[in-house]
Parts: sequence; C-alpha cells; structure tokens
Amino acid sequence: MGFGSLSVKGRALRYLSQREHSRAELERKLARHVQDTEELGAQAQIALALDQLAAVGLLSETRAAESVLNSQGQRYGSRRLKQVLQAKGLAADLVSTTLEQARGTELARAREVWRRRFGQAPTDPAERARQMRFLAGRGFDGDVIRRVVRGDDDD
Repeated sequence: MGFGSLSVKGRALRYLSQREHSRAELERKLARHVQDTEELGAQAQIALALDQLAAVGLLSETRAAESVLNSQGQRYGSRRLKQVLQAKGLAADLVSTTLEQARGTELARAREVWRRRFGQAPTDPAERARQMRFLAGRGFDGDVIRRVVRGDDDD
C-alpha cells in the first residue's frame, strides 16, 4: 500500500488527528474516497471502520460537540451553535445538552463579543440597530442582545 492509498480506517484516523469529527461528518468525507469491493460495499466498509474507532474511543459524538463549544462558543450565540452542531449530524439530545451548557454563559459571551467589536454604547438609533444586527448575526438571542446593547448590568 502506497502513501497515497490509505485504508478507510487510516483515512478516518487522519481526519480525527486534525480535529474532532462526528460520525456523520466522517461518513460524508470517507464516502468520496471509498470504492466498492466484492466482499464489502462502500457503506459497509465505512461503518465497520467507524465502529472500530468508536469502540476504542477515538470517535466520540460528545467530544465533537464539546469541541464545537470550546472552539466557537466564545464567538457565537446559542442559535449559531445550534446550526453548527446540527450541520455536523449530531443527535438532537446531544445538541440540546450542549446548548444548555452554552446558554448559561451566553450573556457574558455576548458582552465580550460586543466589547471587542464596539466597546461603547450606541449614540443614536442607527448605531444601536447596527450593533444589534451584528450580535444577531453572531447567533445571540434577542433578549440577550437587548440587555447587552442597553448596558444592563444584572445577570
């Protein structure tokens, strides 16, 4: 086997060495590189390799969700995080559990994002709308956005 032709498991390990992936992400990525063989179909090869990796703890949906929360949680609100987690093909209960963790710190995270970008309260309605649109684009909830832009100090 040459360096250019990795096994399904080897290719999956290469992807996992770069960052955490969900099972659905790896299935999509590996499907492009797997060819049907006589003894096993492409989907069966992928499923077998991913089952082996999950059995030894190298593939974990929970770690993939935590990785998203750690890498993107400081910049984005719960709405945006939900989109990212769902796009990774994670289970709905895992997505909701991860979002509950994120919602506990959403106000503080929104304040920090706002502080880095703007740093001062809006002086006119147009500036206020601009700041609110920015935070909405980052996926923060409306009540959190209003509290941050208004400058409410209660948590």
